[in-house]
Amino acid sequence: MDILDQIIELLIVFATTTGIKIVISIIILIVGLKLIKVLLKVISRSKGFTKIDPSAHGFILSFVSISLKILLGISIATFLGLEMTSVLAVLASAGLAIGLALQGALGNLAGGLMILIFKPFRVGDYIDNHTDAGTVSEINIFYTVLKTIDNNRIMLPNGGLTNTSIVNYSMEERRRIDLVFTTAYDADIEKVKSILLSIASDHELAINEPAEPFCRLVEHVDSALSFTLRVWTMSENYWPMRFDLIEQVKKAFDQNNIEIPYPQMDVHLDQKVN
Repeated sequence: MDILDQIIELLIVFATTTGIKIVISIIILIVGLKLIKVLLKVISRSKGFTKIDPSAHGFILSFVSISLKILLGISIATFLGLEMTSVLAVLASAGLAIGLALQGALGNLAGGLMILIFKPFRVGDYIDNHTDAGTVSEINIFYTVLKTIDNNRIMLPNGGLTNTSIVNYSMEERRRIDLVFTTAYDADIEKVKSILLSIASDHELAINEPAEPFCRLVEHVDSALSFTLRVWTMSENYWPMRFDLIEQVKKAFDQNNIEIPYPQMDVHLDQKVN
């Protein structure tokens, strides 16, 4: 019975000292996480924050969230009786070990900073890294989030984005549409050029800066003449105008009896007369 009494006494002491601290620490943790969440919402809705470049919003909120959670963890450890020097020593050792284990993550963090500083793209830009393409919806500490045309989300590591070439289709306010159309060899070259230039020039989305619509015969390909058509438009009108031009050219060619050739082969047989 003496051993049982000692165990019960130890449990009572633990419950009245360390146990209470653990319970309070759990409460502090829960309340602290909720307060951090509320604080992040307040920051995101503040007037000063809305004036910051939208590209930096996700990065700043992620950084603040992680920093506050680390401070919350240090506060709880201190409340439980751990010495601050010991906590800092453990954090330093853990930071070194984690840094070695997560070199890729640190590279992504550095990549995120590079993106925010040099701004190769911003939130809302349509980019293509030759593997994935979409509209930038978020730039976080470690990842950039793209939203594709078919409404999928792609998470791209920031480190990889800073080490590869990126095509930013939204950086300039104007874009040039380049289209190639083919006709049969017997087509009237001047007539074809006139039709293509007329369609491009008359389109409501076409602009004459930095250059007027351009059309020339550029190549003699197998079974066809190849014409290139170039016309400028505002970046946001690129795809609607491109689709319009393709449809209107087909209709115009049909109305003017201009043949659009397709791959074919003529076979001639020599007949020997005995």
